[in-house]
Amino acid sequence: MRTLLIERAAHLLRVREPVTLRSLVAGTGVSTMAVYTHFGGMDGMWAALRQEGFTRLARRFAAVPASEDPVADLTVLITAYLGNALDHPDLYRVMFDANFELEDLAAADATLEYLVQAVHRSRRAGRFDADTGGLELATQSWAVAHGLVSLVANGPLPTTTLAGGVPLLTALFVSRGDDPERCERSVRGAWLRSPLPVEPVGDQAGRPDSV
Repeated sequence: MRTLLIERAAHLLRVREPVTLRSLVAGTGVSTMAVYTHFGGMDGMWAALRQEGFTRLARRFAAVPASEDPVADLTVLITAYLGNALDHPDLYRVMFDANFELEDLAAADATLEYLVQAVHRSRRAGRFDADTGGLELATQSWAVAHGLVSLVANGPLPTTTLAGGVPLLTALFVSRGDDPERCERSVRGAWLRSPLPVEPVGDQAGRPDSV
């Protein structure tokens, strides 16, 4: 029932309907008391919904295998982040809504750790400078992804906007010591293996395709 209510809330967000006690249980065959039983009330439900976004992101990250190219692996994690946001735009919006507490802050923080470890691997492989901070670069990489996908997942721009991630990540990683040509190959190669667009797509007048 807990999962059912979380999915119901996500559905209401997706179709832009108000999320209330009554709308949550409508059609489920249970009373509004279920929201209090499983979440302690609406605030608890929002916390669980916010947590679900990080849970799904962690699942995406966990599915990314390590390769011999740690910079490519770091890029794949970024594309996984973008893909998760595009697949679950309403959950993505709630993930960063500070009005609601998280059920498990440590579990949410653990998603960033995937990026931190990829930075550490890149540094040990000699791709980044020895003084590159894992948390610092992981956070900067996350910020690049967050900025781009926020303009697309719940914003006005087409998915081809995400192609900007290739030069942005390349410039960021090169600033941390990676060889420019090798870095560009790693980042672009990883991006090409993802379902995300790399090159802008539009008509002859230069107008971007709709999402």
